[in-house]
Amino acid sequence: MESNLLCLEGKVAVVTGGTSGIGRAISLGLANAGADVVPTGRRQPEIDATATDIEARGRKTLRQSADVCNRATLEALLVSVLDHFGKVDILINCAGKIKRTPTLDLSEEEWNDIINTNLTGTLRACQVFGRSMLERGYGRIINIASLNSYVAFHEVAAYAASKSGVSSLTRSLAVEWSKKGVTVNAIAPGVFRTDLNANLLDNSPRGHELLMRTPMGRFGKTEELVGSVVYLASDAASFVTGQTIVVDGGFLASGVNQ
Repeated sequence: MESNLLCLEGKVAVVTGGTSGIGRAISLGLANAGADVVPTGRRQPEIDATATDIEARGRKTLRQSADVCNRATLEALLVSVLDHFGKVDILINCAGKIKRTPTLDLSEEEWNDIINTNLTGTLRACQVFGRSMLERGYGRIINIASLNSYVAFHEVAAYAASKSGVSSLTRSLAVEWSKKGVTVNAIAPGVFRTDLNANLLDNSPRGHELLMRTPMGRFGKTEELVGSVVYLASDAASFVTGQTIVVDGGFLASGVNQ
């Protein structure tokens, strides 16, 4: 294997939900691997901060917001990326939301909101950016699934259904698009500490159980997802498609840990 297969020099990546948490770590990781990276989301200050960090790594970027629940904003972003870079090689779908609610009390509005962001939002971005990739005959799409694609967590039924759908959508698009040069894969993160969940993980019975069920005995660091994403985005993974790679410290392998 050539030593440069994992290099992303000359590649252009778009990362939805790419300005905080896991998405931000992936955006910066792709830049470190050589790609020009466009991180996007709904909040302009976070976009600007992430773009500044990408430029500090010697890479090019754009500062344009987009909402995966609004197709027109994704289409406008595609136009801007093509105007500035001429292509999109890599799409990472990180935008998502979760809310804990007992399923009997789960309103259709909350269900639809989570499905619309996590699953339909992923579909929208795949459609908008995938069309350009298919026309060029080259693309790498990486969706963000979850442990909840495989196992249920208490009182997050809408999130679990959405992330199971993401894994299934990943396989369906791989079957349709891989002959045309576009691979579609997913990453299923285990439990990773971010600013949003740190208090839950460190100070609740739920956090204690999640830690107990992780054989490595610790939560993931967001940068530990970067290697899998860079691999799937690179030419080293040219014959890998329709797969969901689990990065979970052994969570899904675990039965009894003590």
